[in-house]
Amino acid sequence: MALGDTQTLRLYNTLTRTKEVFTPIDPQNVRMYVCGPTVYDYAHIGNARPVIVFDLLFRLLRHLYGESHVTYARNITDVDDKINARAVRDFPGLELNEAIRRVTETTANQYQKDTKALGALKPTYQPRATDNIPQMQSLITSLIGSEHAYEAAGEVLFAVDSMPDYGKLSGRNLEDNVAGARIAVEAHKRNPADFVLWKQSSEAEPGWPSPWGRGRPGWHIECSAMSERYLGQVFDIHAGGLDLIFPHHENEIAQSRCAHGTHTMANYWLHNGFLQVEGQKMSKSRGNFITIHELLETEKFGGRKWPGEVLRLAMLMTHYREPIDFSVKRLEEAETKLRDWQRATADATRGAVMPPAEPVLEALSDDLNFHRASVAIDALAKAARTEQVAADTLGATLEFLGFGLDTLLQPAGLSADASVDIEEAVNRRLTALNTRDFATADAIRTELLTQGVQLMDYKDEDGQRATKWEMKR
Repeated sequence: MALGDTQTLRLYNTLTRTKEVFTPIDPQNVRMYVCGPTVYDYAHIGNARPVIVFDLLFRLLRHLYGESHVTYARNITDVDDKINARAVRDFPGLELNEAIRRVTETTANQYQKDTKALGALKPTYQPRATDNIPQMQSLITSLIGSEHAYEAAGEVLFAVDSMPDYGKLSGRNLEDNVAGARIAVEAHKRNPADFVLWKQSSEAEPGWPSPWGRGRPGWHIECSAMSERYLGQVFDIHAGGLDLIFPHHENEIAQSRCAHGTHTMANYWLHNGFLQVEGQKMSKSRGNFITIHELLETEKFGGRKWPGEVLRLAMLMTHYREPIDFSVKRLEEAETKLRDWQRATADATRGAVMPPAEPVLEALSDDLNFHRASVAIDALAKAARTEQVAADTLGATLEFLGFGLDTLLQPAGLSADASVDIEEAVNRRLTALNTRDFATADAIRTELLTQGVQLMDYKDEDGQRATKWEMKR
């Protein structure tokens, strides 16, 4: 499907602070880069948000321009001082490089399992920082040659005052940066806001030979090198969390533009909002630090495991640019909604080739407006109970959004047929309650309880009586 037939894609651009019509540099090769994990620990639920949000954008771009015409790169940072510290802590008896390898391999493999469980497609490329050291050194050499970088005290530093419009993305000026800098600690810098491109490594630290001595790259240069290698000097979309705007994305722009002499690094900059847990900032000291793996595989949050599809919908239910409060209630709401949607596809023709629903595509084309898309899906689910074409369209739409249809989110060990039987009994009980046949309603509740099924009555968004169920533990 070619863009322009039915949808015009609009995206909010952090660089211009406006919602803009998306016009790719080359419609035959739409290119997107998203900052990925630093693999020193399992990814937490805050890390899950950009994975899910920008996977949705990736899916939309593939639909609009064709799967073979979209290139998506999401990096893996596997050289970092946090990784070094974790390796020393977890493997004190091992040689450092071997300890680092174990940390990065374990956490990177878990990240791949987690993102798959969240319904995310594999990016076209997932470059590792350690596989791109020559590219980083080439960029640094160019920056030194053009006097945008200099050597001092064993480091190579980017000279921020060599770039007149440094700070455009974040809206910060050099005076703001200087005011907050620790000048006494970093006296070797020409400007306190200058940042590291290359730093020396001791014999006990990982390092690579370079024209500036054995060392390792700074964080920011990694993404500049990898995005150029896989997407070019200027590409369409660069995305990540709101916390990356400064200093990471700001410094990426500075490095890339000054090294290549380009007016920009990426034309559209997208950022997802912050995440809290049950109304509080997530932190280990508060005891509310939760990894994706823990949500999927343990009963740490809400006393139960949560399916990846439920986590995916819970993240999408708030617009990606808004802050999100991640809570048990939110997950329960997402599970109820997703269960309803998937059940409405019971009669859908499996394997049917259908396009996603047009109203859903239109909503997502408005800066990924998932709330409006979900309203359209609700209407489609209602129609799907009586119309075959609606059921087929709903099935195709859910698959497009990353929600599978092969299982109905029943509790572990419960067959899909059993799940449907329970749902029918729940519906019969609701009918009895609504007709004030309380004896029948009580009998159904008792019978279900003997099967280990626990019922919970509540009021839906329209104030109507509704019931959800779960297997009693």
